[in-house]
Amino acid sequence: MRLPEHDSTDSLSASPDSAATLGPAGVSNGAGPSNGLKKGLATNGATALAGNGAAVAKRGKLVARVDLQGKPLYSGSYVDREEYIRLVVQSLRDAGYEESATTLESESGYAMETPDVSDFRQFVMEGSWTKAESVLTRLVGSGDEAGLWDARFLICQQKYLELLEAKKVSAALNVLRNEIRPMGLEPERLHLLSSYLMCEHPDDLRERAQWDGTLGTSRQRLLAEIHRFVPSSLMIPPQRIVSLLEQSRSWQQSRCLYHNSPAYSLGYSLYTDHQCDKDAFPSVNTLKLQAHSDEVWGVAWSHDGRYLASASKDQTAIIWMIGPQSDPNLRDVRPHHILRDHPFPVSCIAWSLDDSVLLTGSEAQIRLWNTRTGLCIRLLEEHSETVTSLEWLPDGSGFVSGGLDRQIIRWDAAGGKIDSWDEAAVRVTDLAVTPDCRRLVVVGLIGVPPLEPSRDGRTVSGSGGGNMTLEDLVDQHKMIVYDLITQEEEMTLSLEGDLSSVKISSDCQFALINHAPNEIHLYDLISGRLTRKFTGQQQGHHIIRSCFGGVDGNFVVSGSEDGKVYLWHRDTGALLEVLPGHGPGSVNAVAWNPTRERMFASCSDDCMVYVWEPPPPPRIEELSQEDVKGKGKTRQLWEGDGVASSSRIH
Repeated sequence: MRLPEHDSTDSLSASPDSAATLGPAGVSNGAGPSNGLKKGLATNGATALAGNGAAVAKRGKLVARVDLQGKPLYSGSYVDREEYIRLVVQSLRDAGYEESATTLESESGYAMETPDVSDFRQFVMEGSWTKAESVLTRLVGSGDEAGLWDARFLICQQKYLELLEAKKVSAALNVLRNEIRPMGLEPERLHLLSSYLMCEHPDDLRERAQWDGTLGTSRQRLLAEIHRFVPSSLMIPPQRIVSLLEQSRSWQQSRCLYHNSPAYSLGYSLYTDHQCDKDAFPSVNTLKLQAHSDEVWGVAWSHDGRYLASASKDQTAIIWMIGPQSDPNLRDVRPHHILRDHPFPVSCIAWSLDDSVLLTGSEAQIRLWNTRTGLCIRLLEEHSETVTSLEWLPDGSGFVSGGLDRQIIRWDAAGGKIDSWDEAAVRVTDLAVTPDCRRLVVVGLIGVPPLEPSRDGRTVSGSGGGNMTLEDLVDQHKMIVYDLITQEEEMTLSLEGDLSSVKISSDCQFALINHAPNEIHLYDLISGRLTRKFTGQQQGHHIIRSCFGGVDGNFVVSGSEDGKVYLWHRDTGALLEVLPGHGPGSVNAVAWNPTRERMFASCSDDCMVYVWEPPPPPRIEELSQEDVKGKGKTRQLWEGDGVASSSRIH
């Protein structure tokens, strides 16, 4: 909006002879005579206007009004000049440059906001509610009755709460009866407001109303709420330029396939478009952990990112200590504990929230291990068939287990059984709890136990005898979403193909499911729809567990039956990397380090656990079975041709 023009008799003026020449930006190149000010007009920094092109005295300098032609900011630009200038004025004021903002208003002729808006802000911030309501009608406009009603209610509610906080109960009751009640609120809402009268202490009021009080940010929040009902051309949303920059940053991140840096890292610059360096992406195996004697089926990082647990067919689980990343050449990497005593292969593992306990699943048994001592704390034998999944609750209160026996059991942190679901509709192959601790997502198959694949891989045998083909199991696989508290099914999807794993995104919205053959699916848990497919890896008959990766979970990582690791961009589905390195057999599981955004681990049928980091690392460290027995540690130099030479440290 333009500032009002003044008549020549009322404006501040300077002699044309003394006015300085204006540069391209319309800024005066010199100072005019101080006696050009009319008597009685202040010179404290508020700029008076002298009409188009006239110079105005401001702190002893001349500020001239610039009238540039055309609405666009530049030739061929879509940016409106007035909108841009008003946002710059707002941004200058937000940053504390009040005089510069006032000068820009004077020079451009565009005011950031009308006097009504300025008055309204002031009235709200000082609690002058009657004055604020009188201005509100002019801001919202009579044509928006619903918006005006909502804005008035917000003001009345703020006034009511402030009176209660000040223990002016009679005045608050008067507002409730004479101002709020006639507005025709729903009875439940009116009853809730009335209940605040019973609060004996202001702290009780603030807690019950979820309101931070007069001295808090409640009035600023009130202004932000009322912004919704006032045209943005009149009342510019707060910190609008910052919001636009944030949107630009988010868009650039979404276009950056290898984006993997913290949202507010110092690496962001307004001078250039954001682009993450591909060389900073984890694509080289920097650690080869070799201590298992058989296939490795699972890996899981501790929450502090310092330890890596691996589960193997060799009936052991190993807790590896992965030293700091500061100096890879000297990084201390060794088995911290080897957890034996499993009578069967270890199929699944899970860390407690504080990393003090590691769960292991071995056939129908669950063991709790003290990660500091390496001793077994407790043995649980409630399942009757193989335990396929163990998941700690995000609040640390306990964990959930699922198995092929259709049982889903909830345990406390010490391993005490809390309850179990009624027999699940599927033989559970994996489960996951959403980070908000509200839902449990289960994947599995509807088969008559026990189901075992025949040698030719084409048929499965059931306990009733006879064979059925894999095609007979079409639509026999399901994803089920339960309410974690009530145990009721919220959503059930029948899916074709084997479902071997499920992971939940950090925002609780998406479920990542390994789906044989040869696909990974991303499902929206809100709409229940398939969002995206990730293809390229091979999965036919083996259980492969994928995961989200990166700072914002914007990568999808999976192993494959061809012995490689595959990485995709989550939002586009673009295949970013195919990483070789493992030996023959399947890469069975991957896990991204929760504290080191450029590190993840994989495990394979080749008995190895690999740790992947950005290239080029100066060395690879490898631990062998021999080292586990106490003979020392092997460090390997990384050669350019891939040949390693080792030196033994005793």
